[in-house]
Parts: sequence; structure tokens; C-alpha cells
Amino acid sequence: MRVVDPVLQELRDKLLRMGGLAEAILEKALTAVWKRDRGAAREVQIDDLEIDRLDLAIDEAVLRILATQAPVADDLRAVIAAKMIATDLERVGDLARNIAKCSLRLAEHPEVSIPSRLRTLGDEVQRVLHRALDSFADGDAARAAEVLEQDDQVDADQDIVIRAAIQEITSHPELTSQGVDFILIAKNLERVADHATNIAEDVILATQARNVKHASKLVR
Repeated sequence: MRVVDPVLQELRDKLLRMGGLAEAILEKALTAVWKRDRGAAREVQIDDLEIDRLDLAIDEAVLRILATQAPVADDLRAVIAAKMIATDLERVGDLARNIAKCSLRLAEHPEVSIPSRLRTLGDEVQRVLHRALDSFADGDAARAAEVLEQDDQVDADQDIVIRAAIQEITSHPELTSQGVDFILIAKNLERVADHATNIAEDVILATQARNVKHASKLVR
């Protein structure tokens, strides 16, 4: 059994903590939308600060490892992947904050029904992020590959939400503000899924030494 360096283990633990916070903040932001919960929306702004602090701590840990341990092969890929995953998780926190801001605006206007496809998209993106983080926790490249396959469905559902919102705005101009926020929420959710995809790609890089970024575009 391979012995894990305690410094690398500490880096991994920080990243797992950051991943848990990213999942929680996305859940809270969506709850703020579904339930018109202003309190939850404001908590998202505070929770994001802890994600930012962990991002900085991971930056420092990565620099320290590179400077003092000169990792090679598997360890070097793990360190590089950790840095890239932390960057993606920090962006998830920012996107959750954007969603929370939309929820605050929605709560200031007359209540309208949440589009069912938007709820579906929210559930879908949460599952994608969870699977990506599970693939990291378990070092499971096969599960990471499954995440990559779900990106097209997320894109399709985002497009459905946007088209329906535009149609609703055209038919009911008085609901323009709410429709715009539904579009923004869908776009932010799609970006979360993009970051989950990046995480899955980094897991494959770290575990299999295989770079699959842009693979579908670069295949001739």
C-alpha cells in the first residue's frame, strides 16, 4: 500500500472540505430561490468567504509543496490537479452567490411559479457536482468520465429554460424582471456544471496521466 505524504494528505483534506462547502452553498442558493428565503440568500454571501479562505490556504499549501518537496510523477499531477480543482470550486462559490442575488430580486417582486425545467436543471447540476467531487474523493476516473457525458444534457436543459423564459417575457412583459432572473439562474447553473466537468477532467489527469480537456474538439 502506498504511503501518503502527510503534507499531501493535508492538501487533500482541505480540498475535500472546500468541495463540501461548495455543495452546501449551491444547495442554500437554490433553496433561497425555491422558497423565496432572503435569510438563506444572505447566508450565501457569508459562506462564500470561507470558500475563498480555503482557496487561499490551498494556494499556499501548493506553493509550499512545490518549493520544499519537488514532487514528481503521480504526486506532481495530484498537486497540480488540487490547485485547478480549488480554482473551480472557488468559482462555484461565486456562481452560487450570483444565484442568491437573483433570489433576493425575485423575492422583491410578485411571486410567480418557478419553471419546472429550472428546478430539474438545479437538481441535475447538483448531482453533476456531487459526482465530480465523489470521483475526486475516490480517485475514480470511470465516475469522472460519466460526469463528462452529462454536460450536453445540462446545456440542453439550460436552453429550454432560456427559450421558455423569453417566450414568457414576450407574452407577459410585466414579468420581465422575474424572467430575466430565471435566465440568469439557468446560466449560472450551467457554469457550475462546466466547473464540475473541469473537476472531472482533472481527476482523470491525476489518476490516469491523461489530458481529456477539449478532447472532443481536437479529435480529427
